[in-house]
Amino acid sequence: MGRDGRDDAVGEPDVSFVVPARNEAAYIRGALASLATLDTDYEYEVIVVDGSSTDETPAIAREYGANVVREAGSSVAAARNLGAERATGEWLAFVDADTRVRANYLTELLGFVEANGLAAASSYCRISGPRRAKLVEVTINHGFSRLERPILPGFNSFVHREAFAEIGGFPAVGNEDTAFSRRLSARLPTAYCPTVLVESSGRRIAEQGLSGALWHYLRHDIDRLRAEY
Repeated sequence: MGRDGRDDAVGEPDVSFVVPARNEAAYIRGALASLATLDTDYEYEVIVVDGSSTDETPAIAREYGANVVREAGSSVAAARNLGAERATGEWLAFVDADTRVRANYLTELLGFVEANGLAAASSYCRISGPRRAKLVEVTINHGFSRLERPILPGFNSFVHREAFAEIGGFPAVGNEDTAFSRRLSARLPTAYCPTVLVESSGRRIAEQGLSGALWHYLRHDIDRLRAEY
């Protein structure tokens, strides 16, 4: 896709966006619309990995010209890995079905990784929803980003395809994005672009409350640690 979102590239794209989705008809239109209106001269493709949805998710994805890949719905890690396998871009941009990227996302983030010699990066984000969702936003922007081995959230991870292949993609464990980014940053340089480039939904907090959402991630992190990631 070029500036207008059409598939007018010659040769392989610079970036492949991978969007895992299962029954995301209520959200995915916003995500794909934001990708279609990126303000960039870089060429990119969009791959939606559909986890056996029973709603209109695949139809909406095709409406926006995305390449729809069918997956059994086994896990988000499996969906992201399958999307990466089908991707042809030099860089892989992982976003979720409820993520909306800013118009300057691709130009800003690709310029950032190339200028700093990085294998992967994320950026600051905005979490929409209830006020308590701001705690998650602050944690990501000013906590995850400052770790010696930064955690790149699954809804906003930008990775060179060779680096992705080197560490074997996302592992099949709880909090797979934490496991993936820690393994990656142990071997290769990663960082955060200090610009807000995406907005993600705080729907889990809205549905489960802050304590419920924290318990969800804690349980998954225990699973990750038990698997020694």
